[in-house]
Amino acid sequence: MDKVFRQLIRDYETKFGHAFLTRVKACGIRDRPIALRSPWQNGHAERVIGSIRRECLDHVIVWNEAHLGGILSDYADYYNASRTHLALDKDAPDARAAFRVGKIVSLPILGGLHHRYERRVAA
Repeated sequence: MDKVFRQLIRDYETKFGHAFLTRVKACGIRDRPIALRSPWQNGHAERVIGSIRRECLDHVIVWNEAHLGGILSDYADYYNASRTHLALDKDAPDARAAFRVGKIVSLPILGGLHHRYERRVAA
């Protein structure tokens, strides 16, 4: 991935200390803090956090940090490769080809919490 980030939109969390902000500025990234106590100003972050919570974490029991990392990794793969987005004309961010021939099979994702449907040609 060869993307260069130009701006960092953040809140006033204490983890963003002086050393962090100095390094961000040294990388040429503009610091854009939102107003205090105004999470609605960062709509993109609030939207994705809400989607993760509603579509994934509200339905599973997390045992430890490693388990949570695996769940979030699987959900990110599902979100980018399988989940349809209205803004993308009902396609996924990682576009995929549509097949018109073959048997439709259901592929469980996250232990069956979500499913991806594909056409498979009999071998």
